[in-house]
Amino acid sequence: MPRYKLTIEYDGTPFVGWQIQAEGASVQGALTDAVERFTGERVHVQGAGRTDAGVHATGQVAHIELEKHWRPDTVRDAMNAHLRPLPVAVLAAEVAPDDFHARFSAIGRRYLYRIIVRRPDLVLDRDRAWRVLRPLDAQAMAEGARQLVGRHDFTTFRAIGCQANSPVKTLDRLEVQTAPLDFGTEIRVHAAARSFLHHQVRSMVGTLVKVGEGAWTPGDVKAALEARDRTRCGPMAPSAGLYLAEVTY
Repeated sequence: MPRYKLTIEYDGTPFVGWQIQAEGASVQGALTDAVERFTGERVHVQGAGRTDAGVHATGQVAHIELEKHWRPDTVRDAMNAHLRPLPVAVLAAEVAPDDFHARFSAIGRRYLYRIIVRRPDLVLDRDRAWRVLRPLDAQAMAEGARQLVGRHDFTTFRAIGCQANSPVKTLDRLEVQTAPLDFGTEIRVHAAARSFLHHQVRSMVGTLVKVGEGAWTPGDVKAALEARDRTRCGPMAPSAGLYLAEVTY
């Protein structure tokens, strides 16, 4: 059976998350329905990562197996036709080797977290960024981020219900960037690793915002990491600012 690799973009706001659940619309369910309407087949859409409710993607990857060989551009266009008007789009489809697996073949994942610092409510970026009212010290946040890069036990930044076998992960990149806006400032946090613990990125970002506010020092971030204690974590950042930006193979 031919296997296809799909690169997918979606706005996670109306979904319960990537994974099909007993109640509520999911991204995986929307893609499954689109394939069925296109081919008549009910297939399993295997994603590279299970994003939570409200989390977005600009570079999610999935794979499907179909009974018939289709041109990749036909797969892309037909799925998109059946996805409308949902905020999900297949950006690219390509034939993949039989041993390709969207999740287990991945060697890296990159997330982006967007923070917009301004007093007025967000309009165009509502549900797509975290609005913070007071100025943040991005340089201090960057110093705090450096405390987390490398191979560590990330128990402090792990969800209580996380099902990963080990809290030990290697964080390859945690970088803080700023860009001026006409009204306010955007702070972008880039996180890259082979894989992440459940809620790890949002937990790290929430902690870095405490540093940016001046409530924590970069040294406090290191101490929290070394404590290996979930109660030592800063508040978890909202889901709306998080994007699965890229999966590498």
